[in-house]
Amino acid sequence: MQSNSEHTPLESSYLKQLQAICQQSGQVLYQPADCLPYGCDNSKQYALPDAVVLVQTHEEVMAVVKLCRKHHLPITPRGRGTNTTGAAVPIHGGVVVSLEKMDRILELDTTNRTLRVQPGVTNQAIQDYCASHRLFWPPDPGSAAYCTVGGNLACNAAGPRALKYGTTRDNTLRLKAVAGTGETLKTGALTTKSVAGLDLTRLLIGSEGTLAIITEAVLQLRSLPPCTQTLQLGYATVEDALQAVCDIMQQYETPSAIEFLDDTCVELLRQHSELHIDKNINAMLIVEADGSEAAVSEAIETIHSAAKNDRLCHSRRATQPSVAESLWSARKMLSPVLRNFKPCKINEDIVVPISALVELVHNIRIINERYQVNIVNFGHAGNGNLHVNILYHPEQEEKAQQALADIFSLVLKLNGSISGEHGIGLSKRNALAQELDSNTINIMRELTRVLDPDDILNSGKALPP
Repeated sequence: MQSNSEHTPLESSYLKQLQAICQQSGQVLYQPADCLPYGCDNSKQYALPDAVVLVQTHEEVMAVVKLCRKHHLPITPRGRGTNTTGAAVPIHGGVVVSLEKMDRILELDTTNRTLRVQPGVTNQAIQDYCASHRLFWPPDPGSAAYCTVGGNLACNAAGPRALKYGTTRDNTLRLKAVAGTGETLKTGALTTKSVAGLDLTRLLIGSEGTLAIITEAVLQLRSLPPCTQTLQLGYATVEDALQAVCDIMQQYETPSAIEFLDDTCVELLRQHSELHIDKNINAMLIVEADGSEAAVSEAIETIHSAAKNDRLCHSRRATQPSVAESLWSARKMLSPVLRNFKPCKINEDIVVPISALVELVHNIRIINERYQVNIVNFGHAGNGNLHVNILYHPEQEEKAQQALADIFSLVLKLNGSISGEHGIGLSKRNALAQELDSNTINIMRELTRVLDPDDILNSGKALPP
């Protein structure tokens, strides 16, 4: 996507004002070759910004927003560009406000288990830092090594552990941000309980930079569990694996993760991983439980008992950390491997009630046959959140889009949602009107106008045009 194809350089007076805001030279990029890496994200959509500002302080963000508002310049906030929906693509040109240099861990409070950070720090850097203090932050997206906390906050990122520990929204206490007016917002509290006013923290999380630019966050940490055990469960059919998910989730013990892999995923793992998978296995679950050693042992027995339906072909308890790591590494390699399966790929993250999983995948297979594309399903089945990958050749673009439209309609028919953790961005904004009624969308637009009255913050994203 190239919406500003006839690129017009930013007026020199604006560039000088941006440069004057910044403390160091080189923070403002304006040559097309320098701006080029900031024109795309992992959605593969592209538009060239007029300038990029590598902000380093909250005060710089305030000054940039005020300047852009004064001159009606569009702003696109950006972390590391791992988003898959086009939320970080500067479709109107203007100024990309890159937060990658604001990457400091500011304060750890081990007693209250909180961590104050800037938005540019990566998820993995937080996990590594916290692990040395026997703590962790629950959100664990597959792109943890590259994605930033700011991006996690913008999309309400999650990952496998969300089943037990919740999403980014459930594990963030306080935010500091800059609204589209250039004013500072301070939301939330340092306590886990607070009803002092409206919950603006949860409103900003998941808003994809359309309401404010987050410059600081206080994260709620958890203690690292002393013991973790992982089960590898193989089934003869996809339906039996998904039924096992429903059976597991009816038990008292809540796993920390349940990952589902369909028959195509299983075959890809046979070809590209070191896992030994029997030929009669056509679907897999990776189930994890954590806690004290005694609690985990009991939980695994309960989960394993619930998972034993008639078509369970194989079960393996990964008692050694290295074995569990190989299982999770195999699961995480799926998305990159799929990119080589067919030249074109649509990656969606739909979510349905877990009771509807069997019906969902059954009907996706019918859609697959109807349009003769390759649809591969895997993901966080314990939350009902599957990554549906439509793989196709360029000449099948129209069929792939028709298949996607049918999948969205199916998901909504099953009382699900079109986005579990990737956000809406550009890719899904038209489909959002199928899920939300017009009155609800209008209220969201009004809320946006309060915080961004001139529509300069990530305009054209997250809501229908």
